[in-house]
Amino acid sequence: MARWVRPALCALRLWGPAGWRSLYPEVRDVPGKGHQGPSPGRTDAVAASLWGVRKASCAVGLAALNSGITGGRRPISSSASASSIFGSGGNGKEKLFLQDIAELIRAGACQKAVVMVGAGVSTPSGIPDFRSPRSGLYSNLQRYDLPYPEAIFELTFFHHNPKPFFALAKELYPGSYRPNVIHYFLRLLHDKGLLLRLYTQNIDGLERVAGIPASKLVEAHGSFASAACTVCRRPFSGKDVWDEVMVDRIPRCPVCTGIVKPDIVFFGETLPQRFLLHVVDFPMADVLLILGTSLEVEPFASLSEAVRSSVPRLLINRDLVGPFAWRPRSRDVVQLGDMVHSVERLVELLGWTEELRDLMRQEAEKLNGRDR
Repeated sequence: MARWVRPALCALRLWGPAGWRSLYPEVRDVPGKGHQGPSPGRTDAVAASLWGVRKASCAVGLAALNSGITGGRRPISSSASASSIFGSGGNGKEKLFLQDIAELIRAGACQKAVVMVGAGVSTPSGIPDFRSPRSGLYSNLQRYDLPYPEAIFELTFFHHNPKPFFALAKELYPGSYRPNVIHYFLRLLHDKGLLLRLYTQNIDGLERVAGIPASKLVEAHGSFASAACTVCRRPFSGKDVWDEVMVDRIPRCPVCTGIVKPDIVFFGETLPQRFLLHVVDFPMADVLLILGTSLEVEPFASLSEAVRSSVPRLLINRDLVGPFAWRPRSRDVVQLGDMVHSVERLVELLGWTEELRDLMRQEAEKLNGRDR
């Protein structure tokens, strides 16, 4: 058995009866009811707390990634054309540029794109990120009278006073904002059969609104799509919570009167089971796109190094971050500056500009119809 396969399978076996099939909705969709949902994730302090994700599974899974995905091995073949372009390992020194990434995709050499996105993808929709000095959410929480900004996502404070979280949730709830050109570019990747999986740190649900199916999403830090009672763990739909939050009521469980919390990861909570899809997805990837993230929050940030060393990595971001700054690879491509401009440039190089405009127009009409 290939060196990478055994530890990866061990990680999946630790789940017991759910097994590997629970990872793939295409085989048997397991929505993951009852998990405690991931966190706002776009914070510095989350780094330590997010490591509570099934420690044994995560340790074995990351061992699989670290031991088997590097060194030029191809644990799961992508395509012959990719092999001829990428070579058999990480020894190639050719420098790639944005145009080269576009040409690889157009040539069919990249057909299994894994995408990682953070808050920078949603800021063009009007949603503030968490860390910006003056405009970030953490800089504007004074009105909630918190002991410190991170308290709004701490369970202890939530049980003491849930009002600040639900006041913030009312602002962030899906429906308040619309997807932007970046979300629809990712939707187009899916429509063309090129998206293997999209890993998002965001809790705004705009990937879903843009039409990317749940089977293609790993919402690493949770979403408002589902919720659970913090006492009896009874599951609820996101709509149940939304109805209460929109009229400024604290959602309560009708069975035990416990507070019903959206499946957003708070500090100290575990990540959703679907996050362990990374054990399988990243070895399969033939291109990695990273957009709008600081790559500071673990374990999400470490995934940026989980693809094979022969695989091109494209960073589209405001700043140079993570391994692109301190341990770049020969096939890294970095596009810094305005996110929308950078994505539109990539779309232009791909020859998808008209298709993207048509898609955005069609989706805008659908959303306008729902709002009436």
